[in-house]
Amino acid sequence: MLLLADKTVDIKRITAAVIGEMNVIDLNNIEKYRENNRIEAKKATGGLPKSLWETYSSFANTLGGIILLGVEEYRDKSLHPVNLPDPDELIEEFWEIANDIQKVSTNILSYDDVYVQKIENKHIIVITVPKAKRFDRPVYLDGSIHNSYRRNGEGDYRCTPDQINAMVRDSEIKTQDMNIIQSLTVSVFNTDSLHSYRIKMSTVKPNNRLQNLSDKDFLQAIGAIGAGDDLLFHPTAAGLLMFGKSEFIKKEYPSYCLEYKETTQDDKHTIISSDLNSDCENLYDFFTKVFEKISSDIKQTVNIKSDITLITTALQEALANCLINADYYGSNGVAVIKDDESITMSNPGGFRVELDAARAGGISDPRNTAIMRMFNLIGIGSNDGFGISNIFSVWKSHGFVLPVIEESFKPESITLKLSFVLESNSTNTQILQNRPDIETDRQDAVISYITDNIAVTSKEISELLGISHKKSKQLLHKLMAKDFVIIKNGKYTLKA
Repeated sequence: MLLLADKTVDIKRITAAVIGEMNVIDLNNIEKYRENNRIEAKKATGGLPKSLWETYSSFANTLGGIILLGVEEYRDKSLHPVNLPDPDELIEEFWEIANDIQKVSTNILSYDDVYVQKIENKHIIVITVPKAKRFDRPVYLDGSIHNSYRRNGEGDYRCTPDQINAMVRDSEIKTQDMNIIQSLTVSVFNTDSLHSYRIKMSTVKPNNRLQNLSDKDFLQAIGAIGAGDDLLFHPTAAGLLMFGKSEFIKKEYPSYCLEYKETTQDDKHTIISSDLNSDCENLYDFFTKVFEKISSDIKQTVNIKSDITLITTALQEALANCLINADYYGSNGVAVIKDDESITMSNPGGFRVELDAARAGGISDPRNTAIMRMFNLIGIGSNDGFGISNIFSVWKSHGFVLPVIEESFKPESITLKLSFVLESNSTNTQILQNRPDIETDRQDAVISYITDNIAVTSKEISELLGISHKKSKQLLHKLMAKDFVIIKNGKYTLKA
């Protein structure tokens, strides 16, 4: 087996490709770092530790990370190299196990991901674990899918059955909304929703051949019903979600919930539930009524001189994406929250493509392909993979603070915040905010700063990033929600 040689020549920094974020670690100053959500240190002087593989699984199933073998954690949490007696032998053993499907379900590493690094005349091993592609998740151990792990703070934890099931659903080539639900009949459909959809299609595509079909044939043609094993027609998951009555949708999806909320700047603690919620039985009803509401409000409140059509089209795309990419078997529902300055859309389920790839555009991997096609048929969205990229472009062209996308794992969800606040004229702030990965960069900067300074105040973060004290607190609270940071005695530290 070809082993990777000692990479001491001109290598002072390594880059960890973790979910598209470029986290640079200066290994020559390793004592500056602490174990966290992306870094795991193991002494390994007695051989490969068993826990190494749990960390491999957890990084692969979460956001990726770096495993350092031959690195010891001191009592003050600082990291220090210890000399591995035979690193090449350990690497050989590592590859033997990594390629053994009885031990590890899949090897997602290339040989460039594992190498020897010399620090302070001591040899350590660096293993860079990327986030696994959805087709490979969950990455599990010892031949049992129940031995799947994820990363939380600086620890590895065994995945719950719900988390495993969500990853399995996402790994399928056939999307979950194509499944025929044979326990239900075609009586599940709300005819008012269906007829409203057909009227919309006739407006958008007046010469479409589907308009001449009966309701039954129309539903079959768009993938809303299909023949079951009994040769009778039953709703598909897409048809049920898009046009079904809520009572039947909840039989298949117990946690199904579509919620629209409004709040005002005057009273941040009072959330006013819109009457829209009670009128929305399915995805089509919800989309139609919520988009009508938010686009109408935006036209009245957003003060821009150019045509507002680009903004409303981007909002339409964002709302459709929220519904298309939701995992309706997940434990939480879809929520759209609007205040005086922004709209936040959240859906259950994690990313199926790397976040950087979604921002750049060109890669389409929707969670619900059939639902996406139903939206496409009425002129909403596209399947070219440029939805997120287009939204960022529109926001940047109008001078708004760029959108913020966040992925959470407990429960698994994606949140998109679209702000209608104009960017600050501050030079430092503009330089930072003109980049689409602003939120990621800020969070990485905060983690790095806390790593170096052990405990910091929100005021320090405000001065570090050139943002308001209020925004620095919001940023720290987001990191607390992700279990990266805790507050102790009024100061913020990395979670132990």
